[in-house]
Amino acid sequence: MNVARWLATSLAALVLGGSMAACASLPDSSEFNQTPVAKANPTVATPKGRLQGKQAAALLKRRWATAAPDLKELAVLEEAATGVPLIAGNKVTLLFDGPATMRAMMEAAKGARNTINLETYIFDQDEIGLQFADILIEKQKQGVTVNVLYDSVGTIGTPKEFFDRMRAAGISLIAFNPVNPAKRLGKWELNNRDHRKVMIVDGRVAFTGGLNISSTYANSSFFRSRRPPEKVAAEDVGWRDTHIKIEGPAVASLQYHFINAWIQQEAGELPPREYFPKLAPAGDKVVRVLASEPGRDSEIYKSYVVAIQEAKKSIHITSAYFVPDPQIVEELSAAARRGVDVKLILPGVTDHGLVFHAGRAFYDELLKNGVKIYELQIAVLHAKAAVIDGSWSTVGSANIDRRSFLHNYELNVVILDPAFGMEMESAFNEDLRDSKQVTLEQWRQRPWADRLKEFAARLTEYWI
Repeated sequence: MNVARWLATSLAALVLGGSMAACASLPDSSEFNQTPVAKANPTVATPKGRLQGKQAAALLKRRWATAAPDLKELAVLEEAATGVPLIAGNKVTLLFDGPATMRAMMEAAKGARNTINLETYIFDQDEIGLQFADILIEKQKQGVTVNVLYDSVGTIGTPKEFFDRMRAAGISLIAFNPVNPAKRLGKWELNNRDHRKVMIVDGRVAFTGGLNISSTYANSSFFRSRRPPEKVAAEDVGWRDTHIKIEGPAVASLQYHFINAWIQQEAGELPPREYFPKLAPAGDKVVRVLASEPGRDSEIYKSYVVAIQEAKKSIHITSAYFVPDPQIVEELSAAARRGVDVKLILPGVTDHGLVFHAGRAFYDELLKNGVKIYELQIAVLHAKAAVIDGSWSTVGSANIDRRSFLHNYELNVVILDPAFGMEMESAFNEDLRDSKQVTLEQWRQRPWADRLKEFAARLTEYWI
């Protein structure tokens, strides 16, 4: 993480975190799975409107023929907790690592005919950032409307001239929650950051996940290289991230959340264009788009907890910045105690030492309850993804920490599909191969210096 960026985030936490700690809290997880589900069906949205109960049941029966029988029950409970319906008829493509993802996003942007909406936490002036900016400028010159929403803390190290160049070309840009309060009078919320990574092209294709617009995040790891971790030199370590490409009706939901975030900044209207074209089904994936923000209902947090509570066989989580609250720790521990295979892939190499040590402060409790922990060795882990029981998957921007769940604008997509779940499991197993397991015996023999770092870091866990 850029030093200036980290300092700005830390300052925001110190300035505002103490006053907010008394009022911002996560919802009670014991209330999430109390909805009767015996005869209920999930709500399913389509381009023609929401399906009636029998229609929804018939569609899901076809889509989930090979899924565990509890998938419908999980979908009902998740909807009750989040208030967000399922969206049918989507194609979802799983993207690994920076180079492939950046190529796919740039190609989609180059093919734009009407609009490009980009929302990102980091937009660096480096090789990748300049390439991306050049594409956006060229498309604006061709008559495509380009709108860019970038976080002012995430881009604190990016020169003003970088954005001025795009603005001069006619691109509409907004700096989200400016660090300088004079830049957005009446709307200064320094501790609330836009951590989403979303690009929507022509209202028909969307990308989202963990990847920022930066050469750092486009630096390939050795994912699927078949290169043993011990053969990877320290200077060769890249970044490991996960992103998805979505086509179909769910794109409209991502477009809505982009426009909503833009309007909330009260910094000017979007140029008038057709942002919501008619969308035909593009595939067979059923998804739920969860966009959370401060002061809302912690939808992403609730979806995680419900899925963990309902897990029957496996919970496989890949988390870049893992600083769980006590409820997440207890739910993961309870799942392991009831025989669920709970595996966490966490960073072995990090760009944020404070978060790294704060997360490790929870290892002992998790390990003693049977949770298996692995640390990725060949890359800086930046992915935020999970697959549960091989059928429930999530990919997005939210880390498993209080900052993501309480103070950031985040976006995750839940995919309820066994075939997609198999792809996620395959990726998880690849990362597992390149990770070292942390055992309880080994962990309890760690140096006292590490224990002191964990103790000190855990004191800041609410704010980091």
